[in-house]
Amino acid sequence: MAAHVSVNHGLLALLLVLICLLCAEGEVGVTRQRLEVRRHLKRFNKPAVKSIKSPDGDIIDCVHVSHQPAFDHPFLKNHTIQMRPAFHPLGLYDENKMASKKKTSSIAQPWHQNGRCPEDTIPIRRTKSDDVLRASSVKRYGKKSHRTVPNPTSVDPDLLNESGHQHAIAYVEGDKYYGAKATINVWEPKIQQPNEFSLSQLWILGGSFGEDLNSIEAGWQVSPDLYGDNNTRLFTYWTSDAYQATGCYNLLCSGFIQINREIAMGASIYPISGYGGSQYDISILVWKDPKEGNWWMQFGNDYVLGYWPSFLFSYLADSASMIEWGGEVVNSQPDGEHTSTEMGSGHFPEEGFGKASYFRNIQIVDESNNLKAPKGVGTFTEQSNCYDVQNGNNGDWGNYFYYGGPGRNSNCP
Repeated sequence: MAAHVSVNHGLLALLLVLICLLCAEGEVGVTRQRLEVRRHLKRFNKPAVKSIKSPDGDIIDCVHVSHQPAFDHPFLKNHTIQMRPAFHPLGLYDENKMASKKKTSSIAQPWHQNGRCPEDTIPIRRTKSDDVLRASSVKRYGKKSHRTVPNPTSVDPDLLNESGHQHAIAYVEGDKYYGAKATINVWEPKIQQPNEFSLSQLWILGGSFGEDLNSIEAGWQVSPDLYGDNNTRLFTYWTSDAYQATGCYNLLCSGFIQINREIAMGASIYPISGYGGSQYDISILVWKDPKEGNWWMQFGNDYVLGYWPSFLFSYLADSASMIEWGGEVVNSQPDGEHTSTEMGSGHFPEEGFGKASYFRNIQIVDESNNLKAPKGVGTFTEQSNCYDVQNGNNGDWGNYFYYGGPGRNSNCP
């Protein structure tokens, strides 16, 4: 009996030792993660000349233009900032030439209410530790998952849905493109799961849909995982290897060089369109400067935000081979059913103006640096019963389309 008790004591002691070792290992893991997060925050958050607290909870740091994250890139150590594009596309569509009933108002960012950034600085949304910890890993923070570009040329339904991303887009291909423009209706779609998002954007694409795809993207998004809330935010993205290792959202890695002190990437935009009520939209133009070769971005009619240096890309170093405009959501299939995350307004295209979301005046930039109406516009969606797209053309809106939907419904189980 005594021997039996001593064996139990021995087992107990061994278990306690194992528990202590596991606890110590866990603490080491937590400490290592904390250090990694701290290191990343130091890289993201550059010393600020001034900081502005936004009413939506963001902190906007005004960072000297020469200290922004882009200049962490080894190829940009001795880079001379191009403070304006050498050339601007000609033939801009007159934004004021619209029917009065469809007149829309300008968009602002909430942080403007509490201050502006001084000369020679740019506004950068401060990254918090919670932002980084929400990501699947510290290394993946600020990056999209692989295979998120809609490939209208793929007809394999298994391949279409394997990424868990769904789209409703218009697109052009078969030519050389030097930029694209669109005016995008702004909404605040409901997101079912924190790890899902809903966005509306344009894609400038180069190369095939393989592992070396080049992409420049810009638009608005709602992404609880990335930002920690359900606000609609202006965003950009780029990658030169199909989202594997290169690129990121906004200014979360070295790449995009911002020159504008008025607009913060990743910051909220308002006001938002209401169903059956006032409609609001943003205009985005991305084009290749024919002299320097850099890809520039303009927001609205007044704000040239900055540029992606051409060396970041292989295929896009010359021109794009496809342009896409439209919506994208993540369908993580919660509970084995299609997500109810909304795209656009959350309503189908046939509901029309004031109810369905739209892109209007979609244009491409040709080799002569002229903005032109695209020819041969195609449309694509993986599951039209969940999210759909319908395009058209008229005098006020040029080439346009309505798109979006509610996700899960009786026809989209």
